[in-house]
Amino acid sequence: MAMDRTSEYLVGLVNELRKLPKETEFVEFKHNNDDHQEIGEYLSALANSAALSGKSQAYLIWGIDDQTHEVVGTTFLPAAKKIGNEELESWLLHLLEPKIDFDFYTVEVDSRPVVLLEIGRAFRHPVRFSGQEYIRIGSYKKKLKDFPEKERKLWRAFDKTHFEDGLAAEHVSADEVLRLLDYPAFFDLLEQPLPADRSGILEALADEGLIRSCDAGDWYITNLGAVLFAKRLDDFRSVQRKSMRVIKYRGTSRVETLKEQVEDKGYASGFERLIAFINGLLPSNEVIEQALRKTVPMFPELAIRELVANALIHQDFFVMGAGPMVEIFDDRIEITNPGEPLVDTQRFVDTPPKSRNEILASLMRRFRICEERGSGIDKVVFQVEFFQLPAPLFEVTGGFTRAVLFSHIALTDMDKNDRVRACYLHACLKYVMRRYLTNTSLRERFGIDEKNSAVASRLIKEAVEAGAIAPYDSTASKKYMKYVPWWATAPKGGQ
Repeated sequence: MAMDRTSEYLVGLVNELRKLPKETEFVEFKHNNDDHQEIGEYLSALANSAALSGKSQAYLIWGIDDQTHEVVGTTFLPAAKKIGNEELESWLLHLLEPKIDFDFYTVEVDSRPVVLLEIGRAFRHPVRFSGQEYIRIGSYKKKLKDFPEKERKLWRAFDKTHFEDGLAAEHVSADEVLRLLDYPAFFDLLEQPLPADRSGILEALADEGLIRSCDAGDWYITNLGAVLFAKRLDDFRSVQRKSMRVIKYRGTSRVETLKEQVEDKGYASGFERLIAFINGLLPSNEVIEQALRKTVPMFPELAIRELVANALIHQDFFVMGAGPMVEIFDDRIEITNPGEPLVDTQRFVDTPPKSRNEILASLMRRFRICEERGSGIDKVVFQVEFFQLPAPLFEVTGGFTRAVLFSHIALTDMDKNDRVRACYLHACLKYVMRRYLTNTSLRERFGIDEKNSAVASRLIKEAVEAGAIAPYDSTASKKYMKYVPWWATAPKGGQ
């Protein structure tokens, strides 16, 4: 739901929830009960029940009679509540696993104080509080383990959950849809004319799954719609921490930050602005061509675009409190996203990418923001080789995926890992082109003069000994030897 919580909005939400004939599995009314342990248990129960009910949020409301739903007011003040020296919100967060989003709001309804606790739904795993999972059975809070059928249904709900299909905003008016989403960018990216009326715009957005109609005549904005075309990602709870963060450091460490910016627009509508900002921070080199001094980028723009797009598309959106990040140093650029890849980093070049967010990936390809399926990382490697840069590094660390591009260094200054990785990725690139690594191709890759072919031979020997590449035909003469990546099947005795 939209994060712009005006008093008017909160009052309207409370009054809508009051209209429910009774408490539901995702709505609970209280008067003054401020027992912190019980609040934590309700966080677990309501988050899990929201997932089971297909809701994006659940609610715990103080100041409403649970029978009549009349406004009675409350003396509960969440901001003033402390457990020892710790504030209530912080204490609750520490005991929740996995972490979920929740927010307390205080508002006056009918001139009486009301407190609304808005709770994000559970994703992937049931939410535990203090090591125990809870669920709502009717209007009662129960331990999930005591209701195995509910537990099975909850896990089935998790299995069917795709981030893109989730709801970022519920019961939004047509005007609010057009206010929250950058719909002109949608039509620009598809190279389609803007429809003449509002209904045409809404129909087109709905056809692509960016919004869905409600029975009451309002609209849902899906996570797909929000993450791609939000005017402000912070307007939506489900994607508010998924903005791309760009940081420029002085030197080669993270000690001193020179500039930092968060791109808060949707990934599709804000992509070109994001790339322009990154490119503006990248170091460059001055070269002289035909007596003219020319500034050239240190890193190939096509590689930057592809890696940034990959980080946005393939991230794990269910990792709470973390988003994609670009870090720029004097000697490298690191592009990181939450979540581990579904493909081994060693096989990025030859294996079509598998994405947790295939609907998102498909639309980004249609918008020509990233390459067609299976043709992205090989282009990154090609561009790096064309610029004669050190080979890119793809790694997984602490539940995050990171791609690193390095600035130019001489072959003689590369360490063994750099050299072996370059040979391996060169072999991978050649293999997907149905060609092979040879002494000649490796000399071209590193800019080694023909008279120094022995240098390329030493690099090949080093990569073979490291197990990174293998002879394609071990019986061939040394002069005509070809090499493939370690995982490629090498025929016995030639062909």
